[in-house]
Amino acid sequence: MDVIMPQLGETVTEGVVTRWYRKVGDAVKADEMLFDVETDKVSTEIPAPVSGVVAEILVQEGATAKVGSRLAVIRESGASTGAVAAQSAGVAAAAPRTATRPTVPIAPAAASERSARQAGERLSPVVRRLIAEHQLNPADIRGSGRDGRIMREDVLGFITQRGTQGPGVVQTQERKPLNNVRKRTRDHMLKSWTTVPHVLQAVEADFMRVEQARQAAGAAWHAREGFILTYLPFITRAVSIALAKFPLLNASLDGDDLVLHPRINIGIAVDLNFEGLVVPVVKDVPGKSLPQLAREINDLAQRARNNRLKPDDMTAGTYTLSNSGVFGTLITAPIINQPQVAILSTDGVRKKPWVIESPQGDSIAIRPIGVLAQTFDHRAVDGAYSAAFLREVRTLIETRDWTSETGA
Repeated sequence: MDVIMPQLGETVTEGVVTRWYRKVGDAVKADEMLFDVETDKVSTEIPAPVSGVVAEILVQEGATAKVGSRLAVIRESGASTGAVAAQSAGVAAAAPRTATRPTVPIAPAAASERSARQAGERLSPVVRRLIAEHQLNPADIRGSGRDGRIMREDVLGFITQRGTQGPGVVQTQERKPLNNVRKRTRDHMLKSWTTVPHVLQAVEADFMRVEQARQAAGAAWHAREGFILTYLPFITRAVSIALAKFPLLNASLDGDDLVLHPRINIGIAVDLNFEGLVVPVVKDVPGKSLPQLAREINDLAQRARNNRLKPDDMTAGTYTLSNSGVFGTLITAPIINQPQVAILSTDGVRKKPWVIESPQGDSIAIRPIGVLAQTFDHRAVDGAYSAAFLREVRTLIETRDWTSETGA
């Protein structure tokens, strides 16, 4: 079976094979990690599609390959590991290695050391760069990832424990080359900014009803789910409901045509610990409950930060949310993720005086207020359409009975 370069993002056309975990002649099981690939959207591990033996590797580490191109060949059945290895070397198939090579028991300590050494060798591009920059030895770092793999957080923690500077150290200027994710993000965003007429609109929204729902369900939710119920799933649900009423924003530009998408798939921008940005996609949002959305958003974010996203997680997005609110931002003007036509920034929610209108008259109260800022492509819609959409999102956030939706 052919192993092909996956589509890791709707606009991604190529990727760099950064590491092979198997060589020609090695056996591999379906869903075991086969290789690492890095694109402008994500750096992640790709599993083997089937069980078998690696018969050919067609693209070497460090090489760039187009989406859909053949990277390797896995022979699914009919040949042992030894036979394939011998065939690839142009000689007759050898007998199984276990028949000619004596088995030598490995002491537990030696096995542990070998396992740690092998895990240290399976380094992502980000981890390899950090280790090289700080002149570290991977064998000194304890990995917290799967099978002891060294993660970015492990390296940073090791650097902090060791201390990066001592007394009397002379400060020198540091040059940090852009990694591949940053380079391709640069190229994609520059193309979007220079070809799309961006327009920003923003509204303030009263998050009192959302906050009441979060407070009512917060303790039980955290105890049951293991993570905090944030504002993001509420906003995601409100946006999906509004997009159903304003389909021109759930669309893509294709030449002179505006393609309206039947599905509402919302991409959630995830920061990779300041090393880059990826946008995994929550599919078919209107059909999912608030708890389902909260779980899926949290799962995608965690897997993104641990290089565990699957190819399908990055595809088919129709609208994007950029969430800077966790850092307390006031307003953000995000760049559109082409070929989509709009993106919404959710900024910090903070308490402030707010005018409350009622039949009995106006009053002032302290309310949790946040800014919703949408950038839209002026070729697709005009300001009135975008403003009406933002008004609908704000109305949903302010008036919907969110408390009734937070149950399991």
